[in-house]
Amino acid sequence: MDMRNPANFQPIDRKQIKKQFKSALPLVILFLVGIVAWNCWYTVEPEEVGLILRFGKFQRESQPGLHFKMPYPVEQVIKIPVQRQLKEEFGFRTRIPGVRTIYSQKNFEHESLMLTGDLNVAVVEWITQYRIRNPYFYLFKVKNPRQTFRDMNEAIMREVVGDKTVTNVLTVGRQEIADEVKGKLQELCNQYQTGIVVEQIVLQDANPPDPVKPSFNEVNQAQQEKQRMINDAWAEYNRVIPRAKGQALQTIQEAKGYSADRINRAKGDALFFEQILKAYKKAPRVTKDRLFIETMEDIYPRFEKKVIIDEKVKGLIPLLGLDKKVKP
Repeated sequence: MDMRNPANFQPIDRKQIKKQFKSALPLVILFLVGIVAWNCWYTVEPEEVGLILRFGKFQRESQPGLHFKMPYPVEQVIKIPVQRQLKEEFGFRTRIPGVRTIYSQKNFEHESLMLTGDLNVAVVEWITQYRIRNPYFYLFKVKNPRQTFRDMNEAIMREVVGDKTVTNVLTVGRQEIADEVKGKLQELCNQYQTGIVVEQIVLQDANPPDPVKPSFNEVNQAQQEKQRMINDAWAEYNRVIPRAKGQALQTIQEAKGYSADRINRAKGDALFFEQILKAYKKAPRVTKDRLFIETMEDIYPRFEKKVIIDEKVKGLIPLLGLDKKVKP
């Protein structure tokens, strides 16, 4: 139909249009009823809790299972995973988790670059694992709860790191920092009524910034070399000094023992001589004979051959060969 040519203009058949509308009306009604029916039921998964809002106002909670509600926009349901452990990553992002995790190549140093207590700079990356304990608080007490929770994480981590030295942050103080951040973060979550319970803070990596890494590594190597040399010196000290002390103590003890032995022997000899002197004064002849006999008992066993002759015999000694040396 050409509207520009009056000759071709035909009047609209209103009866025909009305008839077509009446025939399509049941289909439209059925479609609308289907949409309404579809919006009247919903399913809550086992790890979730459903919050029902009526015209945007909280009405009730729904536990896992099949439930019915008034159609949208009268009522709507928001499902919150209260049994699932959630996590937030800071300083990095995981693209594909798995055995060989793939991380995003974007730069997130604005989250991880921090100033330590000794005015050094460290790059601290960490993961916060948490659960939603109170879904009502999570949705209605804080605006944009996820971003607020991330901001709280950064604020607490910067506060704790700001009280530590860079050596403590990069080496032995990692677990202490994680525990302190967890406690302070939970207190702040409770104060803000976020409905979140913090389960764990995991420090993934803590390094100096890339521009100063070579210098920092050289300093670490120098400190390690210094510590190694100190340990070697102490090892040598512990090996030599105790031995020298032991040898000195042994020499002193031997000298003391020798001194005591000589003194005791001298005292004993003096006492023995005094006893002999007393005996000699009482019986000189008997004492001389006893001394002679004791001396002979000590000398005779040293000779291999013994010849006993009368003292009156003359010229017998050359014949016996007594001029030969006798073994001691």
